[in-house]
Amino acid sequence: MTIFYTDDDEDDLEFFKKVIRLIDESYSVITHLDGTQLLDALDNPPPCPSVLFLDINMPGFNGIELLEIIRKSEKHAQLPIIMLSTTNDVLVIRKAHELGANYYVPKPSSFTELRKSIEHTLKINWQDFMPEFNNFVYIDK
Repeated sequence: MTIFYTDDDEDDLEFFKKVIRLIDESYSVITHLDGTQLLDALDNPPPCPSVLFLDINMPGFNGIELLEIIRKSEKHAQLPIIMLSTTNDVLVIRKAHELGANYYVPKPSSFTELRKSIEHTLKINWQDFMPEFNNFVYIDK
């Protein structure tokens, strides 16, 4: 499985890579610091992502703008896109849902919680999962 993650915070990128290695060392993580890098990587495979994690609050293209651009491409219409962000603004989360994100994971404050939320997210069968607004946001149980 190849996972793309785009976030302008290098520490968040490193934490994410560490979490993925702990979950499954066979997963490949490709990170991007901004939307331009991500769009270039999506348009010039290989590799092709199995799933894409996107931060919302980034300079240049923010995650919502990137989501909208990616969803306009037939090539990436089926790509699972997970918003991973500190944003808790319901209007922004609703906009992500309306634009076709598959899931929203609030960035947790601890490494353990991050691992739990990412592990949960990666276990979802994206071919069968139908994101309704009531099941769109990860809630730690």
